[in-house]
Amino acid sequence: MKVPLKNMTGQSVGEIELNKAIFEAPINTSLMHQALTRQLANARQGNAKTKTRGEVSGSTRKMWKQKHTGRARQGSRKAPQWRKGGTVFGPIPRSYAQAMPRKMRRAALRSALSVKAADNQIIVLDSLAVDTPKTRPIAEMLRSLNVSTSALVLLPDGNPALERSIRNLEGVQYLRAQYLNVRDVLSAGVVLMPQEALDVLDGMLG
Repeated sequence: MKVPLKNMTGQSVGEIELNKAIFEAPINTSLMHQALTRQLANARQGNAKTKTRGEVSGSTRKMWKQKHTGRARQGSRKAPQWRKGGTVFGPIPRSYAQAMPRKMRRAALRSALSVKAADNQIIVLDSLAVDTPKTRPIAEMLRSLNVSTSALVLLPDGNPALERSIRNLEGVQYLRAQYLNVRDVLSAGVVLMPQEALDVLDGMLG
């Protein structure tokens, strides 16, 4: 698959061939769903906690004698039916982590990138750089590329000036290519990447 190679002013400076193994892979919807579900589950903290009747504060003295009071028998003020009593079967800290083999994760990522490529939502730049951290050059670049939806900018490596230039733009996120994942690909309207980031994907997924 060939896509236009553009510069930061939005002009086409040629064409570039995308790796078929990455951008024309078989689209497996169920696999993408599994990878997305796993990623969202792994992001959960799982630290919700309620106190049982053995953990709430209060006296353990029997409230009144068992018989001959005309009242229902009660053994503790900390029982769940009382105000400020313990909770029955409440949440406790747990891990929501799900396992998924690396081959399946990478296959799901290839499927997600293939979906974006089929919908013409992949933009490849010849280079992406700024001299100083300024938002305006990146905003002008997005306007010249006719990017009106949410965008994900892939960076080949750490670039503080570029990251600070991108992070103030609404709906635009940046991510190092080596950390690319299904959630960020599917949630972005357009995926922008310089050639260097494309080379990182080729080495990781090709």
